[in-house]
Amino acid sequence: MPKVNEIKAAIEALPEEEYVQLRQWFSERDWQKWDEQIEKDSQAGRLDFLIQEALGAKEKGRLRDL
Repeated sequence: MPKVNEIKAAIEALPEEEYVQLRQWFSERDWQKWDEQIEKDSQAGRLDFLIQEALGAKEKGRLRDL
């Protein structure tokens, strides 16, 4: 398996179009991992405090329409 420095060198040698494709792939991969983590946290109840904050703000009339 190539080492990080070898991968970096290979990336730097890519033509611009392929670099853009790789950058897009990394971005999509990061967002996918983020979505998966949010889903796990939500199912585990780790985000319930956000619901409670929103309900509390609504109760106090501190919410506004978007």
